Amino acid sequence: MMSLFKYLKAYKLQAILAPLFKLLEAVFELFVPLVVASIIDDGINGGQGVSYVIWACVVLIVLGIIGLISAVSAQYFAAKAAVGFSKELRRDLFNKIQTFSYSQIDEMGTSSLITRMNSDVNQIQSGVNLILRLLMRSPFIVFGAMIMAFVVNVTAGSVIAITIAILSVVVFTIMITTIPLYKKVQNNLDNVTLSTRENLNGVRVIRAFCQEEQEIKNYENRVDNLTKSQKFVGGISSLMNPLTYAIINVAIIVLIYVGAIKVDVGVLKQGEVIALYNYASQILVELIKFANLIIIINKSFACGGRLKEILDTKPSLKSGDYVKNITHDYINFNDVSVKYSETADFALSNVTFSVKKGETVGIIGGTGSGKTTLINLLGHFYDVNLGEVLIDGVNVNAIGDEILREKFGIVPQKAVLFKGTIRDNLKWGKADATDEEIMSAVKIAQAEDVIKNKTNGLDEMVEEGGKNFSGGQKQRLTIARALVKKPEILIFDDSASALDYATDANLRIALKDLSYNPTVFIVSQRTSSIMHADKIIVLNEGHVVGIGNHSELLNNCEIYKEIYNSQFETGVA
Repeated sequence: MMSLFKYLKAYKLQAILAPLFKLLEAVFELFVPLVVASIIDDGINGGQGVSYVIWACVVLIVLGIIGLISAVSAQYFAAKAAVGFSKELRRDLFNKIQTFSYSQIDEMGTSSLITRMNSDVNQIQSGVNLILRLLMRSPFIVFGAMIMAFVVNVTAGSVIAITIAILSVVVFTIMITTIPLYKKVQNNLDNVTLSTRENLNGVRVIRAFCQEEQEIKNYENRVDNLTKSQKFVGGISSLMNPLTYAIINVAIIVLIYVGAIKVDVGVLKQGEVIALYNYASQILVELIKFANLIIIINKSFACGGRLKEILDTKPSLKSGDYVKNITHDYINFNDVSVKYSETADFALSNVTFSVKKGETVGIIGGTGSGKTTLINLLGHFYDVNLGEVLIDGVNVNAIGDEILREKFGIVPQKAVLFKGTIRDNLKWGKADATDEEIMSAVKIAQAEDVIKNKTNGLDEMVEEGGKNFSGGQKQRLTIARALVKKPEILIFDDSASALDYATDANLRIALKDLSYNPTVFIVSQRTSSIMHADKIIVLNEGHVVGIGNHSELLNNCEIYKEIYNSQFETGVA
């Protein structure tokens, strides 16, 4: 958590002024009991008269106004610093997550990353705000009141000093106990977020299989676990206030008893006893604030630890200096093997093939055979465990990811559109694309009718996730998005599954006629989508079981032949 305070560097002035104004408020607050004591001892009992009392009351009002101005100023600067802190922290977290490989994101979990980026950062923001306002003020008031009590009377000051020592033990014991428990609460919140996200994304599947009751039960179990953990740690934290009240009130009773005896023997005046009582009350109020601050700090430290895990995680994607290999092929997979984690089996094993520039490559195989994994290696979204992937003779690890991915136009398995206009979505690959370039890509992607049927054309609004478009429309628009940038390498990851066969065929013809002659990879379950490719790679359980064109594979690859026959005999293709 402490290492995260570097994000306050840009807000040093606000971070300094906030506690200073709070200390200024505290100084004036410490003078109030003395003024009240002088009103009683000098103004009322001392015979100074009404004018003295009025003058003293004016002093109290001035102290109150100055204290109010100081408090408002402190709140302003603390809020500005805390919000700025969270902005800087979120920016770095987001940038760091963008550097992670797909396997690291899979390992951490999307729901956990969402919780950390939102709930955890908000918790730390609240902690920073309160730390700037109260971390110095509360101890200053407590120890300042104790010193002022010693000034009034040593015996009374000793009572307050002993009380503070006992309270310190209570506060720090509770703090040490609750920090790991708050981390457990946040982990349970991750599970609730995961359940919520999965149910929202898979609501259609859940309803289709009538699993609403089961999912509600699973969700309730996770919420119950979160509730139980919150209640448990909340129960321990809630001991802070009653224990603080009890200890302070016992101290006040002792203080009044000692004060009454000393007033009786003439050692103390009545106003001084009132001042001591006021100082004890100030200590009570500040310790209650400090106790609540400690609870917030505990939560912040737990959340800070979770965020530090992200910031300290080194991207697993390797990079280094590689010598360019002499090769006549544009893309080479040299004995590549990859697995998603150290304990997992290899998703791909001993994959070797080469592709010439401008070739169209089809990739086919059963579910889980490694098709998507293979193309993700091209874009360096995963690192290979063994072997190497070369593009134009250079290992992908040696090419900066930003430069590497500029070469690609990727149409993912799941068509994703973002909230905004159609034009905004299609300009993702090329921010300065003209409407002519966009419409040219739209025409190739067979999406002209999508644009024409919308009232506002390219300015038609896209709802979150593209909910106002059909599956086929979304796929065609994502294909157009990839084509706008005119990439060297085009990847279609089973991205024509929602297209009818006529549209799919027209798309393939249009791709063949592209003037800039890109290298095209088509991942598909349909043999009809890839049968005209220059080269077809057949995968089975992570192994390449066939490479060749359509006619060659029909003769020498049983798996490809089975897929082809099953689809054409049943009329699937």
